[in-house]
Amino acid sequence: MTQKKIKVKLYKSIIGCKKAHRATVRGLGLTRMHQTVEVIDTPEVRGMILSVNYLVRVEA
Repeated sequence: MTQKKIKVKLYKSIIGCKKAHRATVRGLGLTRMHQTVEVIDTPEVRGMILSVNYLVRVEA
């Protein structure tokens, strides 16, 4: 079975964000602006994306 993946891109800077949100973005594997990463589609990852939805975008 292949696991579904989601592409996540960091659109806004994490400067000035809460430390928890900064840690969430780092936990998703994003380190730079406009960087795109593929993460496995799990409920945990979806919750992380939802908590920082003003910083990231999900790409098709």
